[in-house]
Amino acid sequence: MKQLRNALYGLSLALFSSGLALSGQGRKEDFERAAGLRALTSQKVLAGDLRPKWLPDGSAFIYRKDLPGETRSWIKVQASGASRQPAFDHGALAKALSQSLGRTVEATKLPLEEVLFTAPTTLRFRADKKLWSYELKTSALRLEVEPPKKDEESAPPPKETKSPDGRWVAALRGENFAVSNVKDSKEVFRSRDGNLGDAYTGEFFWSPDSKRIVALRATKVEQRKVTLVESTPKDQFQPKTQTMDYTKPGDPLPRVRPQLFETETGRQRPVSHDLAPTPYVVSEIRWASDNQRFTYVYNERGHQLLRVISVDAGTGESRVIVEERNPTFIEYSGKFFLEFLDDTHELVWMSERDGWNHLYLYDSHTGALKNQITKGLWPVRNVEHVDAKTRTITFMAGGLHPEQDPYYLHCVRVKLDGSGLRIVTEGDGAHRPTFSPDRRTFVDVWSRIDQPPVAQLRSSEDGKLLAEIEKADWTALLAAGWRPPERFTAKGRDGKTDIFGVIFRPMTFDPSKKYPVIEYIYAGPHSAHVPKGFRAYHSPQYFAELGFLVVQMDGMGTSHRSKAFQDVCWKNLGDSGFPDRMAWIQAAAAKYPHFDLSRGVGIYGGSAGGQSALRALLAFSDFYTAAASDCGCHDNRLDKIWWNEQWMGWPIGPHYEEQSNITQAHRLKGKLLLTVGEMDHNVDPASTLQVVNALIKADKDFEMFLVPGADHWMLENPYVRRRIGDFFVRSLIDPETKR
Repeated sequence: MKQLRNALYGLSLALFSSGLALSGQGRKEDFERAAGLRALTSQKVLAGDLRPKWLPDGSAFIYRKDLPGETRSWIKVQASGASRQPAFDHGALAKALSQSLGRTVEATKLPLEEVLFTAPTTLRFRADKKLWSYELKTSALRLEVEPPKKDEESAPPPKETKSPDGRWVAALRGENFAVSNVKDSKEVFRSRDGNLGDAYTGEFFWSPDSKRIVALRATKVEQRKVTLVESTPKDQFQPKTQTMDYTKPGDPLPRVRPQLFETETGRQRPVSHDLAPTPYVVSEIRWASDNQRFTYVYNERGHQLLRVISVDAGTGESRVIVEERNPTFIEYSGKFFLEFLDDTHELVWMSERDGWNHLYLYDSHTGALKNQITKGLWPVRNVEHVDAKTRTITFMAGGLHPEQDPYYLHCVRVKLDGSGLRIVTEGDGAHRPTFSPDRRTFVDVWSRIDQPPVAQLRSSEDGKLLAEIEKADWTALLAAGWRPPERFTAKGRDGKTDIFGVIFRPMTFDPSKKYPVIEYIYAGPHSAHVPKGFRAYHSPQYFAELGFLVVQMDGMGTSHRSKAFQDVCWKNLGDSGFPDRMAWIQAAAAKYPHFDLSRGVGIYGGSAGGQSALRALLAFSDFYTAAASDCGCHDNRLDKIWWNEQWMGWPIGPHYEEQSNITQAHRLKGKLLLTVGEMDHNVDPASTLQVVNALIKADKDFEMFLVPGADHWMLENPYVRRRIGDFFVRSLIDPETKR
């Protein structure tokens, strides 16, 4: 009997403790606090968003400094960092603006946007949605006449391109094109081989001496159309439809080929296209400065072959200058760089051929590889500048400091021969450089998700610190109760690879309580998605305020690490890095007792993240028990071609169907909320509705609502966000919660 009483007492205590742990979570006041979080954190960081604007001559830069009481000033700093002063007379400008606007404008609250110097003493800015120029010497303020917006312009003229010497003009004429004399409009020649099924496109490329012209010709294919139904248009009572061109994976594509003509005679020089038989796209058409050849980039459909092809202007003979092959994919959309150095007959090329994204130097005439410019177990992220005179490249890279987060960007200089590599930024964080026009100096603004920005003026040559500009003050933000997100690292599926992420906790966080966990997911292979730089407000903080721990991490299959790290996504988007994500969350729970995984983990995301969120319940329901999926591309055959064929490959294989949320819908376990906008121009809304159809056929319970008139990505829509929050409260905290 005593044992029974003890057992009942223990059970009662456990239930009581559970109730205490969940009290104050998911209540009305939590939703109100979450809804007001963006406003609460707004303008609480002083000098936190420094955006330097250099003067045209590079002698100085200006920036806006936010001050207490929502006041602000604009400061001018010399390129040497030796002096700083007000960028202009704030009082004089306030007086001029007050007169022009017919209302009082305070000198400490000038409503200026897009401020820059167009000349040493001429300031241009936007105020009251108008463009102004202000002459500092005379205090003269003038309203600028802006060019008409696109929707105010007349119909675009026929495609035509004038020759460099100004004598000729090429223009489309039906399925063909013609070259005419500019002086008297007399037609010099007209192509004859264009037809309805194989027509010229209107894209023309003149040789520098104007003696030859390249025109693109493409076969015609039927363009897929997607029709959207707008149920509640603003301009009429009855619904109306909208049709858009929308090419999907597996659809036929035009075969684009460059054609070569001599200007004065109209003679067509046949160009061999054997090296470019199945183009996804033909791009980067460029004439050599000596007029003897032109080059173009051939991206073969399937994205496993990329070529720079050179065509002899005299013979039409084609040959490969650079060839890139990969058994998985070449990320043409995010890791492509090509720059020609005409004076030295060279080109700079970007490649992941050694397992990391790096730069290579080629002879642009012979195609011989001269040397690898960058090398190491780290990736080049993007090229800032190639200086042909000094033979140096400035670029951004991650992973250069083993002790830092490998996603933090640093600025680097290196010589074209690969020597003299120098990191010119300092500080454990993500860096954003803004270079002077002469590129001799730059302003480096760097921060972390848990550290406000620091701005410094540095030398581009060696990174020498010239001046400390600003250090953001977040005192008011912290005083408001804001909690910095926590950076957290754990091993991935292989037990070796570090997976980097963040943890968002509510401002009311109590380490003695238990908190359910929600993951915010976006696993698109085109990038990495965990925030690295400082912001006072991150969207996951909304859901944290409801009484959750919200986590976000970049698992394998995403970008900005090694090629092998990203290749996990190849024909395998259904993986979404889940084995790494689950290991990361379990590691966090092992470290922190306040992580409560007892009811499973919630997950939400939009677009590709919406696809992954539902996938969690279909393939990993032992771990994830509730998912909110917004505007998901649930079957990669229904989504846009460029994104899906790049990662899932072409031709369409059985793996497309195997990883489809539609074909796998019958496996649903857990609680699901689907949302979609009826006017989604990014992902065909039919993707979500076909999931709904499959779930109904499988007799699965779920929640779903469609938002009239809404386009893509509704996670920031206040109503949708509140409904998702309510869904997670009912699913992971208390199904009977009343707000």
